[in-house]
Amino acid sequence: MFGVKERGVLIVSERNNKMELLGSAPIARALMALGVPIMIGMLINAFYNLVDVYFVGGLGEGPMGAISVVFPLGQVVVGLGLMFGNGAASYLSRLLGRGDRDGANKVASTALYSSIFFGAVLIIVFTIYLEPILSLLGATDTIMPFALMYARIYVISCIFNVFNVTMNNIVASEGAAKTAMGALLLGAVLNIALAPFFIYTLHMGITGAAIATAISQFATTLVYLTHILRRRSAFSFDIKDFTPSKRIFTEILKIGVPTLTFQILTSLSIALINREASGYGDAAIAGMGAVTRVIAMGTLVVFGFLKGFQAIAGFSYGAKNFTRLRQAIKTSIQWSTIFCVAVGLILLVFSSQIIAQFANGNTEMAAIGQKALVANGLSFCLFGFYTVYSSLFLALGEGTAGFILGACRQGICFIPVILLLPHLWGLNGILYSQPIADVISIIVTIFMALHLHKELATAEIQAFDNR
Repeated sequence: MFGVKERGVLIVSERNNKMELLGSAPIARALMALGVPIMIGMLINAFYNLVDVYFVGGLGEGPMGAISVVFPLGQVVVGLGLMFGNGAASYLSRLLGRGDRDGANKVASTALYSSIFFGAVLIIVFTIYLEPILSLLGATDTIMPFALMYARIYVISCIFNVFNVTMNNIVASEGAAKTAMGALLLGAVLNIALAPFFIYTLHMGITGAAIATAISQFATTLVYLTHILRRRSAFSFDIKDFTPSKRIFTEILKIGVPTLTFQILTSLSIALINREASGYGDAAIAGMGAVTRVIAMGTLVVFGFLKGFQAIAGFSYGAKNFTRLRQAIKTSIQWSTIFCVAVGLILLVFSSQIIAQFANGNTEMAAIGQKALVANGLSFCLFGFYTVYSSLFLALGEGTAGFILGACRQGICFIPVILLLPHLWGLNGILYSQPIADVISIIVTIFMALHLHKELATAEIQAFDNR
């Protein structure tokens, strides 16, 4: 009995520490404690995506192109996890800020079980219509056989990733950053170890890459299941708390749908790049695919760090602590911008060396990839500022504004550019389409940020008058 009580006290103490980080700890310490572990986890997660590209690159252009073609398909499936996870995380942070634990339990349980159900349905549909979907995503006749071998395993295994992404967002909302980092770290280390073993030692080729990824995703799922079953979470996840009410779904989806839309647009942008690049051969598809994965390393680090910011922003807004909210915004902009500028400079200076790791001696692929990486490195310097505000709108429950801003970079601004520019500028139009869309998105962000700060100032005055 003593052991049970001691464990109970430990769990309560952990939960109180999480609430202290969200509500009262110095901003710098809170951002470091909540953002850095998730950032490290997502960085390693992004790195193991690069591992697939690196090892598969040794198999030739066809398998390399297949990885690029299948990638957006997996992103759409994972988008469901983001829709329920990120939508719930925003609401959960605000509920915790108000002290509503019962409501938070219902939201967390509803989000988790809903994501699993809808993820399974989508995976079944994709599996049935796999070949025509891959064709739409830009698979050429030479790439298609490899894409089918990889996708048949990878897409089914995405059910684990749907669960993982949902849980990653939920545990971030409660301040359990170390759990999120540990889960992602385990999956990454496994994939880094298993990919070369299955691909080359067992001579399984691209099928081995898919199996390694599936095993790694399952391992991450086990970490989150342990977190739930050992009652380490601030939420119960009991099936009796599954409450698919109109109010809960409205709160989840008003933030979740913009997030899903962003994910779909990300997949669409990659598919459009692949389709436009297919006219220039498999080397162009493979080169742009490598650039996409390298840039994803940087973007996922920023997203990971800002998970901590989102939790603090939502909690502070729910508690009407506007001073803390402003401090969090300012510090997050400063830190994320410093990081993005540093990464951008690295991509500029070492572009040829970076792309050479994936080209396997293919000079055409290397030339295309290097040129695109330089352009994307320049525009990446602006990514931190953009992402702080796209995350902030969602954290505050501003679904419409979050949707508009989140859809800018790879949707509203990108799609017209990628559809028009290649016809005017040829291959260069493909290489520079994302950087041009990035610059336009920053201009939109500045205007929306100014309007948001005026709204926050008004809300602060109203909160002070109601005291």
